[in-house]
Amino acid sequence: MSRAVLSLGANLGDRLGYLRLAVDGLRDVLVAVSSVYETEPWGVTDQPDFLNAVCVVADPDRDHWAWLRTARELERRAERVRERRWGPRTLDVDVVTVDGVRSDDPELLLPHPGTPDRATVLVPWLEIDPAAEVPGRGRAADLLAALPEADRAAVRRRPDLTL
Repeated sequence: MSRAVLSLGANLGDRLGYLRLAVDGLRDVLVAVSSVYETEPWGVTDQPDFLNAVCVVADPDRDHWAWLRTARELERRAERVRERRWGPRTLDVDVVTVDGVRSDDPELLLPHPGTPDRATVLVPWLEIDPAAEVPGRGRAADLLAALPEADRAAVRRRPDLTL
């Protein structure tokens, strides 16, 4: 069984609709999906706020490369255009971890290198998997606790929005 953690983000157009498009596209392999969170942009800050969520998915027939292809296909369906690194996007689907697989291939770094520093991933992930671990980095709860309080507080749950 190949189990993966995918982070979802959208900050252009129908943000919630794009997150729903991704979750609907994963429905047959979905184990769990977090609540929706709203966050300020990271990296390039002169852009709209994001809606974020995390999914745990599983499929015995997919390896880490297949999860990357799945992520890119979902982004394609959302008509994502890559104009600027960390820039605005209709949908971003990142492969966070896959069954503890480690990869230093530039096309698919695993675990995703930004995960330990991003409350936007850690908060929703811990909601659906309190025992989550980032391979080689430790428990997600410890990583989140090590982040500045302002980073944690900037991840706001949106109970009015559902996937």
